[in-house]
Amino acid sequence: MREKLVVGNWKMHGNLAQNKALLDAIVPAMAGFKNVGCAVCAPFPYLSQLQSLLQSTNISWGAQNLSEHSKGAFTGEVSAEMLVDFSCTYVIVGHSERRSLYAESDQTVAAKYVAVQQAGMTPILCVGELLEERESGVTEQVVARQLDAVIELAGVASFAKAVVAYEPVWAIGTGKTASPEQAQAVHAFIRSKIAGLDADIAKKLVIQYGGSVKASNAVELFSMSDIDGGLIGGASLIAEEFVAVCKAAQG
Repeated sequence: MREKLVVGNWKMHGNLAQNKALLDAIVPAMAGFKNVGCAVCAPFPYLSQLQSLLQSTNISWGAQNLSEHSKGAFTGEVSAEMLVDFSCTYVIVGHSERRSLYAESDQTVAAKYVAVQQAGMTPILCVGELLEERESGVTEQVVARQLDAVIELAGVASFAKAVVAYEPVWAIGTGKTASPEQAQAVHAFIRSKIAGLDADIAKKLVIQYGGSVKASNAVELFSMSDIDGGLIGGASLIAEEFVAVCKAAQG
């Protein structure tokens, strides 16, 4: 049975004092949690703080992005090797905000995915469709295209050491949420696509749901057979909400 995974994505929020207060509330509340993995992904400047405050806890940490390049004249970029210095476990790649606001292509996302794995960390690969794409009935084609870019570059075997997060773009930061049935349908499609190439990897693949997940809807979403936890945005900034979501994932 797959263990569920809940990852908080702080996005561009926080400061040293706020982060400490949030983690000071989360860490003891989740000390006894079992059958669920929990992690937080913070902005680059706070990775040292996470490393310091979380290293002796059951909560992992990671980054929200990285460069596909290992080093060089790329002012303002951060490499995978730099993230390793802060003991990051996870790195989010291909988040819809990176794809839309910073024009990251499927190929760029795939290159970043490879960079994460080559450095020994686990990529959280985000895939998902725009509202107009869902309304046009091409959700599966869009998700398949995003997965294919990674499969072509890294191979299906790479998914044995990866996490996939399905995040319908129309449900991110909008307050809208895909119904459990809508989300399950896409999760099942993702698993079946991978299964067509390697059934064993597909069976073990953790596929998260991301898109306005909160305490009030987490139990219903996580009860779906192919939804293995969540990539949590706004609710991860509120200790009680994030703890409740992680608790919901325990089953």
